Amino acid sequence: MIDRFYREINYLRISVTDRCNLRCRYCMPSEGIKLLKHEDILSFEEIVDFTKIAVDMGITKVRLTGGEPLVRRGIINLVEAIADIDGIEDFAMTTNGTLLAEHAKSLADAGLARVNISLDTTDAERYQQFTRCGDIEQVFAGIEAAQIAGLNPIKLNCVAGHFSNQSDTESVKEFGRTNGLEVRIIQQMLFETGNFFVVEGGTGGDCEKCNRIRLSSDGKIRPCLFSDISFNTRQLGPKQAIQQAVTQKPETGGPCKHNWMHGIGG
Repeated sequence: MIDRFYREINYLRISVTDRCNLRCRYCMPSEGIKLLKHEDILSFEEIVDFTKIAVDMGITKVRLTGGEPLVRRGIINLVEAIADIDGIEDFAMTTNGTLLAEHAKSLADAGLARVNISLDTTDAERYQQFTRCGDIEQVFAGIEAAQIAGLNPIKLNCVAGHFSNQSDTESVKEFGRTNGLEVRIIQQMLFETGNFFVVEGGTGGDCEKCNRIRLSSDGKIRPCLFSDISFNTRQLGPKQAIQQAVTQKPETGGPCKHNWMHGIGG
């Protein structure tokens, strides 16, 4: 699929839930969020059917996100069903890693190729402060389990913002070097002002090269993370929603009011 700015759109990010077991300061407000109703969240069958159509239309890369995808009951079944779709060349998941020790082997056995793991510091006390409730030892155990399971290459997503400092970022870089992990530094994004940056060590935020569309957990296709444009797949059907998203994908992102990281997955 080619959009009107001659970018090839071949990457689909799927948010499988708006729920998370952490409360990261850059993702969720301290008072919490209003969760979607169960009936508003796409079923596994809807996600798989949508993905099949998207692959038929030219998608070759699929990533599962959240919220936290591993809190979704039965997630291994969804991974297995998507892995069985012919035409997917790269199948990954972004996770906070806290539940990965339990699920890494099952994910690999089901067909997941690799994982990105969120880690904004290697200091246990600061990690607990950043996430409001997290135990960094669970993340370290998850990383080790992912290595043993062969979910490689493992990439660490490190968000740098006003809540962190340079020592946090440098500690994650050093941890990556020591353990053979790729590190991506992501500057904190502000939807309401349209502030976003090219990811250090990755391609996110580079609008000229953007090849992504996003399926939110409530069934909206979004052609741009920093845009309020969305198309309801339940109302339009997957094919028409995808076509409209690609056709109307903006040249660059900007301020938006109706996007939220916990429901889109970044």
